[in-house]
Order: sequence, then C-alpha cells, then structure tokens
Amino acid sequence: MLSEEQTAAGSTTKKSRQTVLWDGDGGLCQRAWVEIDLAALTHNVKQLKDLLSPNTELMAVVKADAYGHGAIAVSKTALQAGASWLGVATIPEGIELREAGIEAPILLLGATNTPAQVQTIAQWHLQPTICTAKQALIFSEVLVSLNQSLPVHAKLDTGMSRLGTPWQDATEFVQLVNSLPNLKLASIYSHLATADSPDPAVMREQQQRFKKAIAQIQAAGINPCRLHLANSAAALTDPDLHYDLVRAGLATYGLYPAPHLQAIASLQPAMQVKARVTQVKTIAAGTGVSYGYKFIAGRETQIAVVGIGYADGIPRNLSTKMQVLVRGKFVPQVGAVTMDQLMLDVTDIPDLEVGEVVTLLGNDGENKITADDWAEILGTISWEILCGFKHRLPRVTVNC
Repeated sequence: MLSEEQTAAGSTTKKSRQTVLWDGDGGLCQRAWVEIDLAALTHNVKQLKDLLSPNTELMAVVKADAYGHGAIAVSKTALQAGASWLGVATIPEGIELREAGIEAPILLLGATNTPAQVQTIAQWHLQPTICTAKQALIFSEVLVSLNQSLPVHAKLDTGMSRLGTPWQDATEFVQLVNSLPNLKLASIYSHLATADSPDPAVMREQQQRFKKAIAQIQAAGINPCRLHLANSAAALTDPDLHYDLVRAGLATYGLYPAPHLQAIASLQPAMQVKARVTQVKTIAAGTGVSYGYKFIAGRETQIAVVGIGYADGIPRNLSTKMQVLVRGKFVPQVGAVTMDQLMLDVTDIPDLEVGEVVTLLGNDGENKITADDWAEILGTISWEILCGFKHRLPRVTVNC
C-alpha cells in the first residue's frame, strides 16, 4: 500500500516496469527518493520481540531521524508492532515525537547539563540519562524549583569509555541519584562496546562489571525497577544480556550488526533508495565521462544520467565502484559521482527510457543491493550509510 504522498504523486506502470511519476503538467514529480517499507519495520520489531521474554520490554532507538528512515513514521510503526519505549539522542528529537502526538516513554540517550535543558525536558515529559553526580544535582535543583518530578536513568560506564559514571563508583552514584528530591530512578543501564564481535571476551567482561555493580547497589538497599544493557547485537547474542529492556537500533531497520548474527532472526531491510533516469545518450569509444575522466569508454556506450548525487548522500568514494539495479539487472556506475547526478553504463539495457526507476539500495526482481554492500566497499559500517541520505530526498512510506 502506498502512502498518501506517493499516491498523490501518481505512480504509473508501463510494460510491467516502473516508469516516471508525472505531475499534472507532464513534469517530473521526484527525481529521487528514499522508500521506507513499514511492513518490514513491523516484521523486524516482531522478530525482536520474539527473542525476548514476556517481562522484557523493547525500545526502538529512533535517533538521527530513525537512522534516516523518518522518526515519526518509524516510531508509530514500532510502537504499534510491540515496542514500548523510544530512544533518541537529543532534546529536539524527543520534542519532534511529542509534537507528533506520541505519548510513549522517550529516553534521551545523550547528555544534558544546563538548567534550560532540564526545564525543556520536564516540559516535554522526556526521560534523561544521568551520567554524573554534578548532572544529578543540577536536575534536582531545577526540578525542585519547578515543583515537578521526573523519571531519570542512571548510566554506568562498564568499558565503553563514553557517557556514564565509572562502574566502580556505581553504588555511591546511584545512592545520590536515588536520594535527591524530585528525581525518580527509572533505570540503571550501560552500553556494550563490542557486542557485535565474534569474540565475546570484552562483552562478557562488561557484563560481569555491570552485574557486580548492580549487586553492590542492591546490597546498599536500592532495587532499581529496570535494568538494561543490550543493544541490537546483544539482543541477538544472548538472552542473559536482555534484563528488563533491550535497546534495538540497527536491527529495527532490518540490518544485522555482524554477519555471524544473521541466523538468529529473519530481518528485512526497510529502506530502499531510488532515482530516475534523466537522459540517455550514446558516446563513442574513447570518450571520457564526468569530472576527471575516471572512466573512458572502451567501446560505443549507452550512458544513462540519473538524478541523484553526493549532495543526496551517495558517497563520492563509491565512484566507479558501485552497481545499481535497472529492470532487475546489475549495471555499473561510471565516472565520478557528482553533486546532483551520476552516470551508468546501460549498454546492455535496450531501449532505456527517461523516467525509468533505478534502484541504488534495495530489491529489484531477484537481485538486491544493501547498505552492507556499500559499507564493505567503503570500509565503513552500515549505520553510517543509512544515516547519510540527505533530507532533500523525500521519505516515501509504503506498505502502511
């Protein structure tokens, strides 16, 4: 099922293949877009829920505009599918969800430290991460002045060396947070640095540190209502890491944190990136293509110009290294990727027409291209690929 946005664009089919979307005056509606499959998101959330015990909740991590998928649509879909929490990095990300009418608990995973931030967090009923004693004192002082209480989440650093109080100091830190007026301790948590590694040694060390810290906190008479440690990789690795809540980012969007975890759940990528052919031309053998002539035709070649480029999030370092799908067939990208356009060698695609759809990421027929494929070429991670698509590419939801 198409979203209202896509339906309004007037999608058409010609000779059983996708062709151009036209507006009422016969002009192109969209040169390129990001397509989000909400049914795939629903499937992924249910797959993750099936891994958890009935008492373990699922948080969909929707920071960075839901990893480029669109935070509002993803959040609503994930909550409908069984997630009960949302995780964001910044206050504006949380406000965006509240303004969209989302009432589920929202955890701020990033650090906030100023009185103005505390006031905004309280106003929008967000739930902050408390990393240090100084931060806890600021929150308490401001909340007392507002005559308002707020659930807060105490974070321990068990080996990530990022946010959080050192696990060795956990008891004193949590005692302080628990004793301060107008702070309600909602959870204690930590984050794993190497849960996606086939070697579990560091992860197990972090787990043992977390367990030891919690045992000491409980011995001091504090019984936190909620503990959480697992990210997507840990959720797929070991139920002992699940505790009361699992924070799932990448897996929610249908990608695996590491190849060795693929057998644990059947995930479906939710994002496809598509663009349109804007011109088709024939060039003679020996003709150069694009800036710097990184490609010179070795034969008479059909070139298709496609309306998407590095300003849209196609990494320029993929130039001459990537393939795309046209009518279900792999074709090579040639020449340097430019700001708004790239070129393809479509010599083996007969009678290609302006307006036909090119799939850069996603499925077309029996073939597919994934964010992992690009990440491998670039020597990076799929998270970066997903988050890289710019917002001049409209997000179009399907199967809603």
